[in-house]
Amino acid sequence: MAQAEHRFPCEQCGADYRFNPGDGTLTCDHCGHSEPITAGPWQGGKLRELDFRSAVTESLPESEMEETRVLSCPNCAAQVEFDPATHAAECPFCATPVVTDTGTHRHIKPKGVLPFAMSERQAHKAMSDWLGRLWFAPNGLKDYARKGRKMQGIYVPYWTFDADTQSRYAGERGIVYYETRTVMRDGKRVQEQVAKVRWTPVRGRVARFFDDVLVLASRSLPKAYTDALEPWDLPALEPYQPQYLAGFRAEGYTVDLDEGFAEARGYMARVIERDVRFDIGGDRQRIHDIDTDVSAVTFKHVLLPVWLAAYKYRGQTFRFVVNGRTGKVQGERPWSAIKITVAVVLGLLVAAGLGYMVATNQ
Repeated sequence: MAQAEHRFPCEQCGADYRFNPGDGTLTCDHCGHSEPITAGPWQGGKLRELDFRSAVTESLPESEMEETRVLSCPNCAAQVEFDPATHAAECPFCATPVVTDTGTHRHIKPKGVLPFAMSERQAHKAMSDWLGRLWFAPNGLKDYARKGRKMQGIYVPYWTFDADTQSRYAGERGIVYYETRTVMRDGKRVQEQVAKVRWTPVRGRVARFFDDVLVLASRSLPKAYTDALEPWDLPALEPYQPQYLAGFRAEGYTVDLDEGFAEARGYMARVIERDVRFDIGGDRQRIHDIDTDVSAVTFKHVLLPVWLAAYKYRGQTFRFVVNGRTGKVQGERPWSAIKITVAVVLGLLVAAGLGYMVATNQ
């Protein structure tokens, strides 16, 4: 769900402040007055992790929970929340008109936020430059995107997981050696080196502490796009304060905590397997079994900044996302049938010309 914009009235004129990515202040677009973001309850301290087991068994303190009104987009299934006074709006993820509803959603509050560092103008330029490098994209879409509506700044939900792991393994270490053998080649006896592997059974232990394993907690955008926006500078996470969201939307999570941890465990398993192979050593490794104890699992619900554009063009929806910190761009790669046809025809003409030149020179 995309939560309603957080609003804070300007102390000078009463208009709404917005968070300014340029200087990190609350700025009024009406009168230009700005204020620093006030210190929150965690300001200057470390972001506090929450106990995973307590959350799964629904025994987190009530202060860590909140409830919001939501609706579901009929096209992309994004859960979107708007202000109570709003009766109709457009889904920020696919540009589909939606009508507000009164459903409620109870969820874990955010603990951290990575503030926007790029303005909408900078993000729009990054998207336009990216589209400009796609030669096969339709010119009409490029022009429409460049001249289209403003991009929307949305904080996308993620889980981060910490865990301590101790793993026992059984496998084999392979050492490559070479034997010389004589073979017949072109009627002659020749010697060649043949690689062999000597395997030795091994057992051992590896340990690793995982810090801030990042898992997307939303289904509104293709995961391939959001994964490609990485890396995120997580050390710059700030303790959550709603002032950072002024003028932006914040999407709520739709991937439950236990589902997110299952994905994190898959990542951990791959890293542990790499550690085991390194610990086995040798030239080659065989792994028969890995038994991992996972303890001290903690998590955070955090919000990461994304500029989003969703355009309807010739009956199709095209979505583009920009990392609100680095300007990295991902999105649908549109194809122009005319440009592809022209490229194919030009390729055939060039091939025919080269063929003719070769034939006349023989």
